[in-house]
Amino acid sequence: MQCGWPLLGPLQWMRYVNKQVKVKAGKDEERRGWLLTVDPVSASLVLVNFGEEGRASVEVVMGHAVEEVEVLQEADEETTQRLQTSFLPPQTRSLDPAELRRRRGGVRKWLEKNRFPVEEDGDELKVAGVLTIAAPYGPDDCCSSNQIILDRIQKLMRNQIQPPADHPETDPA
Repeated sequence: MQCGWPLLGPLQWMRYVNKQVKVKAGKDEERRGWLLTVDPVSASLVLVNFGEEGRASVEVVMGHAVEEVEVLQEADEETTQRLQTSFLPPQTRSLDPAELRRRRGGVRKWLEKNRFPVEEDGDELKVAGVLTIAAPYGPDDCCSSNQIILDRIQKLMRNQIQPPADHPETDPA
């Protein structure tokens, strides 16, 4: 690819994702790595290099500085999988359906006790119509477009799960 990287757009950039690339940026600067993604606003590239013990290093090359991008290698299935899962949170152990029901019920009971309007929607809990809690029903399993509500509910849940030293009660229900 010749100059004009920011002008290509997302559809063209996708051709480079999950491939090992060489990026020329600025005078005599060259970066190599697996292209994880491209920021659609700035055209910046996120490059990943895998080290020993499964560690990954990440480097961002600013889109305006990109002069040339060259594909060096296609990713095999293992590398593609590694790229897609490297930055996901560690998987929680698999819980049986009875344990998930118990957790969902406990969280629902705790929310109702604290006067939050909550309803079950399949396997999810909906809080005040603006926040969703998915399995396994911990603070990190909350999702909301309202950052203030999300932060407050997560903080309350964390404090309930791990109360401060001067509050010995630990029962979430």
